Amino acid sequence: MAGTATPMMQQYFDLKAEAGDCLLFFRMGDFFEMFFDDARTAAGVLDIALTTRGEYEGRPVPMCGVPVHSAEGYLARLIKGGCRVAIAEQVETPEQAKERARAEGHASKALVKRSIVRFVTAGTLTEEALLEPRRANMLAAVCDLRGSCGLAACDISTGAMVLEEFPPERLGAALARIGASEIVVPEDWSHDPADGVRRPPASFASDAGEARLKTVHGVATLDGFGQFSRAMLAAAGGLIAYLEHAGRGELPLLLPPVARPSAEFMAMDESTRASLEILANQQGTRSHSLIAAVDRCVTGAGARLLAEDLSAPLADRARIGKRLASVRYFHDDPLLRADLRRALRNMPDIGRALGRLVAGRGSPRDLGQVRDGLIQARQISEMMRAKPDRPALLEYLLPNLVGHAELTDLLTRALVPAPPTERQNGGFIAEGFDHALDELREVSGNARRAIAAMEARYREDTGTPALKIRHNGVLGYFIEVPAKHADKLMEADSGFTHRQTMANAVRFNSLTLHEEASRIAEAGGHALAAEEAHFEELTERVAQRSEAIAATAAALARLDVSAGQAERASEAEWCVPQIVEEPILAIEAGRHPVVEGALAAQAGKERFVANDCALSAEDRLWLVGGPNMGGKSTFLRQNALIILLAQAGGFVPARAARIGLVDQLFSRVGASDNLARGRSTFMVEMVETAAILSQAGPRSFVILDEVGRGTSTYDGLALAWAVAEAIHETNTSRCLFATHYHEMARLADTCEALSLHHVRAKEWKGDLVLLHEVTKGAADRSYGLAVAKLAGVPAPVVKRARSVLDKLEKGRAETGGLAAGLGDLPLFAAAMEVPADTRDAFRERLQSLDIDALAPREALDLLYDLKREANEK
Repeated sequence: MAGTATPMMQQYFDLKAEAGDCLLFFRMGDFFEMFFDDARTAAGVLDIALTTRGEYEGRPVPMCGVPVHSAEGYLARLIKGGCRVAIAEQVETPEQAKERARAEGHASKALVKRSIVRFVTAGTLTEEALLEPRRANMLAAVCDLRGSCGLAACDISTGAMVLEEFPPERLGAALARIGASEIVVPEDWSHDPADGVRRPPASFASDAGEARLKTVHGVATLDGFGQFSRAMLAAAGGLIAYLEHAGRGELPLLLPPVARPSAEFMAMDESTRASLEILANQQGTRSHSLIAAVDRCVTGAGARLLAEDLSAPLADRARIGKRLASVRYFHDDPLLRADLRRALRNMPDIGRALGRLVAGRGSPRDLGQVRDGLIQARQISEMMRAKPDRPALLEYLLPNLVGHAELTDLLTRALVPAPPTERQNGGFIAEGFDHALDELREVSGNARRAIAAMEARYREDTGTPALKIRHNGVLGYFIEVPAKHADKLMEADSGFTHRQTMANAVRFNSLTLHEEASRIAEAGGHALAAEEAHFEELTERVAQRSEAIAATAAALARLDVSAGQAERASEAEWCVPQIVEEPILAIEAGRHPVVEGALAAQAGKERFVANDCALSAEDRLWLVGGPNMGGKSTFLRQNALIILLAQAGGFVPARAARIGLVDQLFSRVGASDNLARGRSTFMVEMVETAAILSQAGPRSFVILDEVGRGTSTYDGLALAWAVAEAIHETNTSRCLFATHYHEMARLADTCEALSLHHVRAKEWKGDLVLLHEVTKGAADRSYGLAVAKLAGVPAPVVKRARSVLDKLEKGRAETGGLAAGLGDLPLFAAAMEVPADTRDAFRERLQSLDIDALAPREALDLLYDLKREANEK
């Protein structure tokens, strides 16, 4: 390369401008090359060599590349590293480029055309090698339309699409529930997430979104799919526009959208999900998470559906009951469960195979997976129908497993038993399906036999046993002899034509060989073209039934989840929960599913200690004290997880469970900071506590652990005291409140629905014995020094701390204690009351207003007056 751009580099610059902030994979022969900053970024992420190629503007051009044949593995690493990639392919052959250049009158500039054929991003993956089998890959688009958020979410690997609408303050919780790999937002987006992919605001117009949905599904109205708000349609428009951009006009599989009211699910914010470690632990991995402890699914589709269930527990008692009845059906019939799981274990992932085929990225193997999966689905249907007394959910699912006989018959006749992954070499159409193709294959096979006979004849005629007929991609078929035997074939009347001289061999051609090679090439080319045409036709036939096939895939996934939940319940004697409407929580011998599983896996460790929990309208707030490491946090979390598992439609780790339906679940447990947002550990704690106090209601369940511990003792106790009162008096939620401030036991004197509990511990000969039992009554102390000793704090430090503690406790006894005088505080409700005279003055003034008669300016001035008066009061 010179100092100015060569034609090829100018082509690169043009495509890079089109690629924007994506890395550009620039196809050059058998490699995808990257240049300049793209090369530096990719070399760092992929840990490959960064080289240079020529110069541009007097400087070496950084370059790195990856082989085309193994590009998928590199793409996976780039996507995981947070990159987006634009694929620029050669869209014509060198011969076509030369012909085009001659036609344009500049034969010396035969540069092969390249175009971006696809954008590869985290949310637009369909390739099997780039996706995790047991994890959904969601793409989401969000927008704000007149103060209401619209959300469209789709897993394009299976085509499932949902639309939602909610207030802006619930956006974070919705995105946390969906767990999108990529989020698309308008360019003028000002909310979190600030790092979403920015797209033109025009693509989020609601009328354009409605038109796009109608076009995609070939309908004149969307009424048959449900009722969609303008915000939903706007988000759908942004999502589809982005998919069109990523696919260069080609859309993946998109199933009819489903409107999903947020009230259908139990709400959980992002911090609650992280605290409860539902799909990932605090380190971001699957191990020791709730799903790792629960998942017994034998298919990837089932595992993905289970993750969705746990992320979005139901808030509808009837739907929960249907799921529980299905789990109970398989739990009570272990033989049926074993047969079903055996059949499902060999089930291909037909949902994702369908997605690749419709997106134009499918293979003969995907067609074979659809065929095999649909055949097995019919067999599972027959197995299930042989069993009586099926619950309602199974009755609903079974019809979706059948109805594909014509398609499976076609695919069975058309495809070989094990179709290959690649289709360019053919060999996937079964013999007997197409007689013309069979004839072409026979011609090709006979010609190859003819060449073998020709080789034997040439050896005899020339007296050269070492003569061979070979083939390569450049010369085609040719005759090769050792150099010492070449003279005989060089003779003018030999019938051989010299082609190439090598160091130790000489290559020739003959008229007969040329004719046979032409027959082979022609027959082989026609055979490949015929197989390609069959592939396209079969793919189209599958695409025509995409909705029915997707319904089959969804039904199989639900069967897998039900049977897997039953399997998990049978392993450790989990019980079927009873879901009721009244705000109670009655758990007998509840256990933490993750901790119990971890203890069971460690030989010689103690068994998990089960505990009861009984909350009701008269006793809805438990104040739980006790030492660190005593099990308070475990007890809080296990009850939250039992509720979550129950409303997800599964059995729970308890002897018995009666659960009042929960609409919102909140967890403020654990210490963490968010330095990226400028928040200390205590600030994060207060933000999370504020969210609970502003959102939790009578149907909510709240767990709070050590509120106020991030500040001074007096500040912390004051905050914990006030928060507990607020939960009791204002939110009236069911709540487990763990604290070290045993002074808060005084709250039981004024809060009628608050009761005192503690985790048992005792000191024996100077050592702390943790019993992990929750019992009624207040904790007498925190055992902090004993825990410090247990943790290995040096003995002199513990001894010094004990002497300081003795002095502090002596002072507290003399002054009446840290909580002295707190019993004289007014009730929380009274403290929050607005004085009656102020309340009446405001009421009288508001009642006297004629709002319709107010001019806009007068209304604004009035608001300022009211605010000033409120501040003065």
